[in-house]
Amino acid sequence: MNNYKMTVEYDGTRYNGWQKQHTTHNTVQGKFEHILAELLEEPAEIHASGRTDAGVHAKGQVFNFKTKKNIEPEEILAYCNRYLPQDVRVLCCERADERFHSRLSAVRKTYSYTIALQKPSVFKRKYVYYAEDIRPDADKMRKAAELLLGTHDFLAFSSLKKSKKSTVRTIESIEIIEQAEEIRMEFTGNGFLYHMVRILAGTLLDAGLGKIDAATILKAFETGERQDAGTMLPPEGLTLERVEYDK
Repeated sequence: MNNYKMTVEYDGTRYNGWQKQHTTHNTVQGKFEHILAELLEEPAEIHASGRTDAGVHAKGQVFNFKTKKNIEPEEILAYCNRYLPQDVRVLCCERADERFHSRLSAVRKTYSYTIALQKPSVFKRKYVYYAEDIRPDADKMRKAAELLLGTHDFLAFSSLKKSKKSTVRTIESIEIIEQAEEIRMEFTGNGFLYHMVRILAGTLLDAGLGKIDAATILKAFETGERQDAGTMLPPEGLTLERVEYDK
């Protein structure tokens, strides 16, 4: 059995998220499985490093699929890029060990969230969150980010009601990059829960605007209640930057 690893990018603006759904064909996974099935002349089942919501973008999403057919990676890459929509592209296709799984083998993911501080250019409006008259204090955001680092139960910082699976995750770093026109946050960790990055970004924005303080964040960890964490920001400012694996 041949196992292929693919790294792809996409503009998520017009898609109903990554994961294929019974109610719509307008998903990124659905596009890939349809094209790969035509190339392989058999059903294709792909496994991604994680799901992105409707409107969320990716610069380095990874997925893998297995097939009995032996096709050169260059042929797969060229075929997909020929028939994919213009807002989806394959960056790399390579052979992987048969045991490789894009989600289970991942050791680290990095997401970015960008907040525009003034009305964005028409060419950037799909990739940033903009609200009029907000000017958060980046230093307050950095202090709040320090509380989120490390290993915690992030249930309150997700849209999960309850979960039989562990909601403990490790955040390795949070970078707050302040520029004249925007603030960009980068979150790197071993995994993220449903809506977790959007809620972390909203929590930091709330801290920067003086709406919440350290005590509020610590309370959210203690209670695990969603209402004790910050605002969930819209999807358009979120991008999956990269997924890392052990060499």
